[in-house]
Amino acid sequence: MPGPLDPAPFVDACRAAGFAAAGIARCEPAGRSDSLRAWLDAGQHGTMRWMERHVEERIDPRRLLAGSRSIICVADRYHPPGRNGVEHDPAVAAYARGRDYHREMKQRLHVLCDAWAAQWPDESFRACVDTAPILERAHAESAGIGRVGKNTMLIDPGLGSWMLLGEVLTTMEIRATPGTSTDPCGTCTKCIDACPTGALRPWSVDANRCIAALTIEQREAIPAELHAGIGAWLFGCDECQTACPHNALTSATSEAKVNDAYAPRHGDLDVARVLEWTQDERVDAIAGTAMTRATLDMWRRNACIVAGTYLARGQRADLRDRLRDLAADPSEPDMIRTTAAAALARGSIAM
Repeated sequence: MPGPLDPAPFVDACRAAGFAAAGIARCEPAGRSDSLRAWLDAGQHGTMRWMERHVEERIDPRRLLAGSRSIICVADRYHPPGRNGVEHDPAVAAYARGRDYHREMKQRLHVLCDAWAAQWPDESFRACVDTAPILERAHAESAGIGRVGKNTMLIDPGLGSWMLLGEVLTTMEIRATPGTSTDPCGTCTKCIDACPTGALRPWSVDANRCIAALTIEQREAIPAELHAGIGAWLFGCDECQTACPHNALTSATSEAKVNDAYAPRHGDLDVARVLEWTQDERVDAIAGTAMTRATLDMWRRNACIVAGTYLARGQRADLRDRLRDLAADPSEPDMIRTTAAAALARGSIAM
């Protein structure tokens, strides 16, 4: 019988499709399955109940495609904060400022799958981007794209961690590309030290405290004791990545290929305007981006927290009356009223 196929043509095809990195992993249970189970058992997935579903599929990707033997792993690089010389406040995570990566990556992966299926009609291919239950960082690590660091992000020691991941599962047997045994972190704890809410410990993140999980995934009120740590983050958080030495601006990182699909598409979001958003205004403001993950009430809740941060800094006194109105309005959802009241209480420090 013929042996595994050479990975080079597949890696080359992925790079030709615009991906910054690609590699091949064996389709087998992820090496971090014990850590996943312990993380879930400890309730550190927060309100992300969907993480409790399809656990066996997450651990063993062979359950996602019958007969699958290989995983073609890809990475897109996106524009890090300040790449165009602009910092944003209020803040939105850098990955979310451009086109929705789910659509952008899956579109190109489907083109690749179609081409490979035409060449090998007896084989099967399945494209996955984030929403499929697969431990993508573990498989990308096995494929040699990088190593998972203490902040749980995949880090390429030469390019950093501003990466988005995707996969193609296939029944074809492709020789795996070599992984790396190099620890990108060593004794460094800058990401952990930089986390404003204390969500990080080495190689683990507590979603109950993570700003990204709270602002993007949590559908209910955010505990008031975490509001100060959230600061001016409206959607997501880049603090641990910004602190990572591998993301420092160097000739290599500044010249490394980024996908222009992720260049910021929208102007800065004004917190006062977000507080007033209707559903139609929300759709118009963030259409085509991954920011649509947060509902209207979540956006307005987050905006209340950011408004409280401004007031606590002695800024944006114009927001005080609007928060008072929201806190006292019985027609507003309870989450909005309680968050506005907490923001006012925090803002009273500056009075």
